[in-house]
Amino acid sequence: DTAIVGEALQRRVTFFDRGDDRYDLLSALQKSIRGSDPDAAVHYLARLIEGGADLQMICRRLTVIASEDIGMAFPQAISITEACVQAALMTGLPEARINLAQAVIMLASSPKSNSCITAIDEALADIRKRKISEIPMHLRDSHYSGAAKRGVKGYLYPHAYGGYVDQQYLPDDLYKEGVRYYRPTEHGKEGSFKKYLEALHKNDKIRK
Repeated sequence: DTAIVGEALQRRVTFFDRGDDRYDLLSALQKSIRGSDPDAAVHYLARLIEGGADLQMICRRLTVIASEDIGMAFPQAISITEACVQAALMTGLPEARINLAQAVIMLASSPKSNSCITAIDEALADIRKRKISEIPMHLRDSHYSGAAKRGVKGYLYPHAYGGYVDQQYLPDDLYKEGVRYYRPTEHGKEGSFKKYLEALHKNDKIRK
């Protein structure tokens, strides 16, 4: 039993006693990262490893966290996490603990933004719950004979205007309502993206 195994190994052995234990630990790990507490995050990572949690399960959660909780505040977080995850999966435990710890500490120590998950979830909610206008004609595919006769014309190529030109991209009803899904924070790198977008749309009276 557990006590005999622990005595034989001369160390404390932790097993998952309930089916939801690992999910509680994953939850605690993510919330500690979200709360910018690298010490707590590493603690829960260690408990997951010692508890025998599946390596891929830990890696999947860290990959999600990189986009859900850090996102545009530090866009490189997803690339660094992916590199750590791939290294961990290739190396395997026990050495993989080092790769996982690097990812966890980096994520916990990074500026935070949940703008990616809120943007996509709000967009999905609109699509599922309401009737939305068709794609504007000037945005539809025009690479075929007869497209112009169908009214597919009028698209302005941004690169021909220095990289940006003011034109409508959202469907008519969403555009007229001034819908915005992406609301950037001023945290970390996202602050520079926010300033860039605000500069582009400073004369846009509809979508505020």
